Amino acid sequence: MSDELNKEKYKMEILKLVREYCNKYHKKSNYEKGQRIPYAARVYDEEEMVNLVDSSLEFWLTAGRYTAQFENEFSKFLDIKYCSLVNSGSSANLIAFMTLTSPLLGNRAVKKGDEIITVAAGFPTTVAPIIQFGSVPVFIDVTIPQYNIDVTMLEKALSDRTKAVMVAHTLGNPFDLSSVKDFCNKNNLWLIEDNCDALGAKYTLNGDQKFTGTIGDIGTSSFYPPHHMTMGEGGAVYTNNPLLNKIIRSLRDWGRDCVCPPGMDNYCNHRFDKQYGELPLGYDHKYVYSHFGYNLKATDMQAAIGCAQLKKLTAFIEKRRTNFKELREKLLEVEDKLILPIPCKNSAPSWFGFLITCKKGVDRNKLVQYIENKGVQTRMLFAGNLIKHPCFDEMRATGNGYRIVESLTNTDKIMRDSFWIGVYPEMTNDMINYMADAIKEAVNNQL
Repeated sequence: MSDELNKEKYKMEILKLVREYCNKYHKKSNYEKGQRIPYAARVYDEEEMVNLVDSSLEFWLTAGRYTAQFENEFSKFLDIKYCSLVNSGSSANLIAFMTLTSPLLGNRAVKKGDEIITVAAGFPTTVAPIIQFGSVPVFIDVTIPQYNIDVTMLEKALSDRTKAVMVAHTLGNPFDLSSVKDFCNKNNLWLIEDNCDALGAKYTLNGDQKFTGTIGDIGTSSFYPPHHMTMGEGGAVYTNNPLLNKIIRSLRDWGRDCVCPPGMDNYCNHRFDKQYGELPLGYDHKYVYSHFGYNLKATDMQAAIGCAQLKKLTAFIEKRRTNFKELREKLLEVEDKLILPIPCKNSAPSWFGFLITCKKGVDRNKLVQYIENKGVQTRMLFAGNLIKHPCFDEMRATGNGYRIVESLTNTDKIMRDSFWIGVYPEMTNDMINYMADAIKEAVNNQL
């Protein structure tokens, strides 16, 4: 038997054992009433583990064939031209924003001191790249119960320094893309959709239904374990714009000018015959840098898990929608005490969680502690109001570095009165019933 055949035989034996191991030792037991119900969990089977071990046996480690497969299949899923896999959703947001600072964009490039419209009610890494670069976040309030950017405030946020809008679809509920897109088009602004919590959500714009993340100039996703799909750590940046894609790839890969895939030389057939900057004629193109970039690539082992997860993604999204619908129906009887979430108009959300705001007379902290003690895991809406956090202490003290449009009344209310629970795909009807009963019991009898 040849070495190649022998090698393939060993690999098949190993993967067969991996499949058996996963089925024996990674199968979750059935839920029993009273067990802790997490807000999220990894949902996987033997396919993810087989792919992971298959990739590890190749020992390529960095981006390779699984990465190329994932980027291609993810692009097809979203119906978008270009996708770049990165090592986290936060890195995806970093690259998305820094792409807009590229000198290749001419007078549309974001400069230090330029303003970016966003919200304070969300996850910090939507805003962090703006501040880290030296641009100015302009914070707009959000609406309740959609928990997304208040589009009626956009014109008031506009100044002669405004260059972009960068905002997230909160917990899978799309923001008003029609209004935001029209505003950006009218004022020649970039739009970054932080889609990390909304993968699979759809929005109908001018009669055409599209996935969120594909309507703006750049979209981002996260594949951290609680999200719609996972590869452990991981994220993606995607666009239909070829110039933006070129910049994204450069920033992800050290800032280099070369577009050769990892392990490949002279992909463009001009490796040694071009002039770049003040370098010598013919300087090796693999070591020419057109941006101050990073190394934010994911490993091929992460991508291998993602390829298996992607096959399940549609089913995951539908189960999240079903769980959300059932949970909302069961909580309608306490709607006089709690504000329940509603979808944005013209949207089909891909729910990441079920967000609840306590009405007057209901103490959020007491409610949360009660249901946590009953085994129901909760989360705040991330930062609540980001500018209240210690990372803003210096900026608050000086009054420099950010701008608020009028007030953040709803943002502060969310910080004080809101929390969310999970709707992840492995949740059973018994788990949903238990969570709903715990919440109803708390507001009816304990508060």
